[in-house]
Amino acid sequence: MLTALLGATGVLALLTLVPGPDMAIVTKRAVTRGRADGLRTVAGIAVGLLLWGALTVAGLAALLAASADVYLVVKLAGAAYLCWLGLRALLRPGAEAADGRAADGRPTGERSAGAGGAWRTGLVANVLNPKIAVFYTGLLPALAPPGLRPAVGMALLVLVHVLLTVVWLGTYVYVLSRAGRFFARPRVRRALDRTTGVVLIGFGVRVATS
Repeated sequence: MLTALLGATGVLALLTLVPGPDMAIVTKRAVTRGRADGLRTVAGIAVGLLLWGALTVAGLAALLAASADVYLVVKLAGAAYLCWLGLRALLRPGAEAADGRAADGRPTGERSAGAGGAWRTGLVANVLNPKIAVFYTGLLPALAPPGLRPAVGMALLVLVHVLLTVVWLGTYVYVLSRAGRFFARPRVRRALDRTTGVVLIGFGVRVATS
């Protein structure tokens, strides 16, 4: 069982390292608002994964994955949310950073709405991503260690995936925060906002058309 668990952890680690919408969202929040905001975004992402994991273990995610109409609604809602985040970054490049960071790139004191916004951004981006439901219901049963009940095995793998995600994105946030002075430059902030805006819109279009 231990060998199977280690193999499943390796597969989940490789999938976690693949860049996706989560990384783009975390990049924007961490660079424009600071390390604490980036970590709150990661926390929201983790809660979103836990919600999908709970639905998977309960069997509800399988119903979503099997229902073309429901899947389409959730998919389009998620795509629209990513595109909205991208458009906001494109239309207001550097605006959030100017409100929330000092000249040296450190936070000047976040507003309560900004702190909650980071957590909600990560949560909503994952809750509106039906591909996680397909990923969990399609892959986790095959990776679940033998010797455990299927529900217990899948729940264990969900926790492993959440832990890997938190460690990876948390480390990424820390690396970004170390380069705070560089990202604090107005020209760099504007360029980063435009880049992440285009990336998020690209992910939104990809989600909508996949």
